[in-house]
Amino acid sequence: HIMWWKERMQMCKKPSTVHLVKRLIYSNLLGVDPNLKNGNLKEGTLNWEMLQFKSKFPREVLLCRVGDFYEAIGIDACILVEYAGLNPFGGLRSDSIPRAGCPVMNLRQTLDDLTRSGYSVCIVEEVQGPTQARSRKGRFISGHAHPGSPYVFGLDHDLDFPEPMPVVGISRSAKGYSIILVLETMKTFSVEDGLTEEALVTKLRTCHYHHLLLHTSLRRNSSGTCRWGEFGEGGLLWGECSARHFEWFEGDPVSQLLFKVKELYGFDDQVTFRNVTVSSEKRPRSLHLGTATQIGAIPTEGIPCLLKVLLPSNCTGLPLLYVRDLLLNPPAYEIASIIQATCRLMNNVTCSIPEFTCVSPAKLVKLLELREANHIEFCRIKSVLDEILQMHRNSDLNKILKLLMDPTWVATGLKIDFDTLVNECEWISARIGKMIFLDGENDQKISYHPIIPNDFFEDMESPWKGRVKRIHVEEAFAEVERAAEALSLAISEDFLPIISRIKATTAPLGGPKGEVVYAREHEAVWFKGKRFAPVAWAGTPGEEQIKQLRPAIDSKGRKVGLEWFTTVKVEDALTRYHEAAKARVLELLRGLSAELQTKINILIFASMLLVIAKALFAHVSEGRRRKWVFPSLVELSPYWLDVAQGSAVHNTVDMKSLFLLTGPNGGGKSSLLRSICAAALLGICGFMVPAESALIPHFDSIMLHMKSYDSPADGKSSFQIEMSEMRSIITGATSRSLVLIDEICRGTETAKGTCIAGSIVETLDKIGCLGIVSTHLHGIFTLGLNTKNAICKAMGTEYVDGKTKPTWKLIDGICRESLAFETAQKEGIPETIIRRAEELYLSIHSKDLITGGCPKIESTNEMEVLHKKVESAVTIVCQKKLKELYKQKNTSKLPEINCVAILPGEQPPPSTIGASSVYVLFSTDKKLYVGETDDLEGRVRAHRSKEGMQKASFLYFVVPGKSLACQLETLLINQLPVQGFQLVNRADGKHRNFGTL
Repeated sequence: HIMWWKERMQMCKKPSTVHLVKRLIYSNLLGVDPNLKNGNLKEGTLNWEMLQFKSKFPREVLLCRVGDFYEAIGIDACILVEYAGLNPFGGLRSDSIPRAGCPVMNLRQTLDDLTRSGYSVCIVEEVQGPTQARSRKGRFISGHAHPGSPYVFGLDHDLDFPEPMPVVGISRSAKGYSIILVLETMKTFSVEDGLTEEALVTKLRTCHYHHLLLHTSLRRNSSGTCRWGEFGEGGLLWGECSARHFEWFEGDPVSQLLFKVKELYGFDDQVTFRNVTVSSEKRPRSLHLGTATQIGAIPTEGIPCLLKVLLPSNCTGLPLLYVRDLLLNPPAYEIASIIQATCRLMNNVTCSIPEFTCVSPAKLVKLLELREANHIEFCRIKSVLDEILQMHRNSDLNKILKLLMDPTWVATGLKIDFDTLVNECEWISARIGKMIFLDGENDQKISYHPIIPNDFFEDMESPWKGRVKRIHVEEAFAEVERAAEALSLAISEDFLPIISRIKATTAPLGGPKGEVVYAREHEAVWFKGKRFAPVAWAGTPGEEQIKQLRPAIDSKGRKVGLEWFTTVKVEDALTRYHEAAKARVLELLRGLSAELQTKINILIFASMLLVIAKALFAHVSEGRRRKWVFPSLVELSPYWLDVAQGSAVHNTVDMKSLFLLTGPNGGGKSSLLRSICAAALLGICGFMVPAESALIPHFDSIMLHMKSYDSPADGKSSFQIEMSEMRSIITGATSRSLVLIDEICRGTETAKGTCIAGSIVETLDKIGCLGIVSTHLHGIFTLGLNTKNAICKAMGTEYVDGKTKPTWKLIDGICRESLAFETAQKEGIPETIIRRAEELYLSIHSKDLITGGCPKIESTNEMEVLHKKVESAVTIVCQKKLKELYKQKNTSKLPEINCVAILPGEQPPPSTIGASSVYVLFSTDKKLYVGETDDLEGRVRAHRSKEGMQKASFLYFVVPGKSLACQLETLLINQLPVQGFQLVNRADGKHRNFGTL
């Protein structure tokens, strides 16, 4: 461990850090030199105590609470200066050990800086409470902060919880490459075997890990050499790993990696990790790095991002991560079919849907395990459970809930029975509801006494009042009230006579001063004054109280200042008040955490199910808006273009074999390949696709190769990189694969590149895979290729105004026109260069030139009664109007008015997107607003974004066409007030010449 730290000290670059490192010695884990000032390591000293803590977690930075600071010494101090931007204590004096630290209020920022740099931190807290002056406070390890796993001790507010960062192990077996992911937070591990080198690199690129360990099986590659990456296979992985910090390990990969993790995090041998591996036998292969980047599944500069068009812009966080992971690791056919069936049901839902509270499973596990879940988190857990139950009680949503069970099993590794899930959710929700103080309750007001500053009671009581129901802490509440009363009495008896005496003294400016003040830093109420003591004691009012005053002292026994005073009676009352109820509330919350930890699998499963539900509902909403369909590839369009806005050129692709594709520059070859790749990937994941209709096989792998760049770090040219990827594609392709190669063999001389390309086309044709190989190497058509199924396709051109222009349409045949000169001119190449290029081209090719060229709920309150009345009035008024309109048109197809409620915490279903809706908004003052829209979800979100409207409810119905929606909107604006309802937009009814019965 000491050598491990020594290596990291050698990596420090800041001049101040380098100066501190010179004072370290590597004979103990702290690096402290006992011969320097403050370097005493004798038993009983603070340094010795810190060394004991450090020995328990030798590879973590140690921060020790000392009064109002968290301090570090030796090696840990150097880390703080280097990575947290802190200054060393005592400057750079060379006679003292390195020391650094941060104020208590800056702890979060310091931890963020350290974990962002890859370090884990062990935090040691002081035992809080009264202590004897000059006696050493007790200390204990309160928690740890790891990359992806924040420090949560004493957390009383909501904390943005990052996704957990695994420890990653990579090994090699007869099946291929293997990756092992171990999550310290979740106490889980998974193993994925049989990976290609490219798929493994993709996983490393998309995985933010804490530590990387490489198994010694990687040191010997398939060519038998010991220099990993020297020949062919292994080079891409070596290039990825060599730029990162890693360690080697040997032995059984799984058991040894788990042993390393326990050592790394200081776990006992008894700690077990749950295997959440889901069999990958029937799953398509994970995406190669090139495929993932070229379709934007991994955000890449200059490439349209697939994720941005799959989900609305306001759908981020956990749902986005789920969709990304699904694209990078497509599911088995059965799961993909279930996902698509779920999306189809979501597409037809007409009832309002939950808001889908998303909670990180890792956050739940850590907070409950450490007994640090606060009332905010319990309320959020209850929302998750209640939304599961809401789906269960609705006949339409219940079908969706049942379908989501298997995708959730794949995502969590937990197999839970449907009835068990529902029953456990009901029990846990009821248990939280009985314990936790919920919105709407108002029986826990902050104490108030006129002579004590209100801020004191607000600061002291707000951290624990409004956390649990009063019935559970009635005795503690009563004690707080008695303690507050006693404090008020003590201040009244000991301080007020002095203040009255001062006020009675009509001295000029500069006379005696005194007041009762809240000392926020010390959590106390004291007397603050000066020049109030009499020159001569004469037994006048207030003198006795003045004699009782003594200087106020802080927690370390030091005087606070010359103007701060207190009394024994006030101090006793303050102590009693501080100890009154907070401890009992924390005890109850920790007890509930312990109780729910036994149900942790249910909570993980429920939270993940809602994440998936939110992701799929959001995807269906965006797919409807873009006019996508559920998955031939007929009338295909590029995924990054919005069909709804008419910006895409459609293409019909009926692929039954390999296509050899030609076309001009800018003619759409690359766009077509990306579009097919994206549609196929979305289809095998069960998502909607950017097409008018689609029939997509469940491919076992999808491989897209676009442009290649050189890799100087590996000593490989762009053509070497391309050939490495070609090797991977050819060896991995089967008759059930989709292979898409853009401009094959572009990186070498034309003659031999053409021959290599032809040989690759023959090989793919023999394999029998579907796919497209695009090329500008027109000599390939003169080679006499031995192919049985490959056919020629081209991107079309047309001759307009004396110029050849691309049509971006897929046609049969071969296109030999490259539009190279036109493209160069369009991009600003000087005209003289273009003309000379044309002359050279004509001199060589002049002879070859050719032409061608929901359930009803009983009303239980006033708002529900109002909902019922409005629904009845709207239905009667609009249905009558529809009968008149359709009678005039002499048609028998009369649509029905079917009103749907959107209650607080709910949102419209995806089926409203693109449909004309008329809606009624219910404000909290019982006034109504009538409107119409083609984007009900956006309109609801806009209304609720206004101040005081966050819990607004709505009533809506869908009608065929915007014109009819406008008529019915105006009709309701004019008719609802006649029936006694108050409208806030009544004047809008005058904007049209209809709306009367």
